[in-house]
Amino acid sequence: MRGAQSAGPSGMSCLYIVRCDFTHNDLEGSWNDWYNGPKVQQLLGKPMFRAVQRFQLHAGSGRKYIALWQVASADAFKTPQYASDWGFFEWERHVTNWSRDLFDAGDTPEAALAVPMHGFLQVLAFDGLDAGEAEAGRTALAQVSELMWFKSAGLDRHTPIIGLRRMRDAIDNTIALPAGVQAGIYRPICAFTRAAAAASSSLV
Repeated sequence: MRGAQSAGPSGMSCLYIVRCDFTHNDLEGSWNDWYNGPKVQQLLGKPMFRAVQRFQLHAGSGRKYIALWQVASADAFKTPQYASDWGFFEWERHVTNWSRDLFDAGDTPEAALAVPMHGFLQVLAFDGLDAGEAEAGRTALAQVSELMWFKSAGLDRHTPIIGLRRMRDAIDNTIALPAGVQAGIYRPICAFTRAAAAASSSLV
């Protein structure tokens, strides 16, 4: 696994993963429009938030929605701009199983987690297991190609580690899952989006 390093123009140091379900079917489309639009722009305008992409569960197990936020530092959550203005606001009463987990992403390039709108993302989590059990599961999956692992670094710490893999399609029979792993295949519901400052620095 990668160790923590300072993020350069094309890298990140933390991966902020928000997972949740939404209970009001009639409002779900409006909620996604708000999240993919105003919510994304709101957070990408805050210090150290670099990029984001949202996904919806297509197959397997896991919460219905997942957002992968890339931040330059864990200090992103200590700024006055973040502390004074975050959350789901009027939508919060319809959001359940909400988790906020921070992972060490080291020098992983931002683009490594960008999924084309026609692609998929596999998410492997170990919620409820301790670090030793999760590590045993990761070891059992060590031969899976293109699977990236990130170690828990803060916030809710629902899973000691999480595995992410970009996929061209949702059909995959190559993984024999160990006990305790939650495996979901997600489809993008918004394009990979960089903050204006991050996009500018990547061109330098």
